[in-house]
Amino acid sequence: MIRTHIQLTREQVKALKELSVSEGVSISALVRRGVNFLITEEGYREHQEYRRRAACAAGRFRSVFSDLSTEHDLHFGESLAE
Repeated sequence: MIRTHIQLTREQVKALKELSVSEGVSISALVRRGVNFLITEEGYREHQEYRRRAACAAGRFRSVFSDLSTEHDLHFGESLAE
């Protein structure tokens, strides 16, 4: 095996540690499992399905606001105040 160095967020490390304990395997084994999933045909098909679904959804929804993309936070805050 080849040794490598990766950087993870605190949340990712916490989740991996918990999963490692619950499954009784090393964090390295979990990372290898995740990489294997991503590079397999199944992982590729799942990724392609997400992309296809996102492309189908693009442009299907409308907003009453013409500036929603630039003023999203303002409109979101207003909706919470209602």
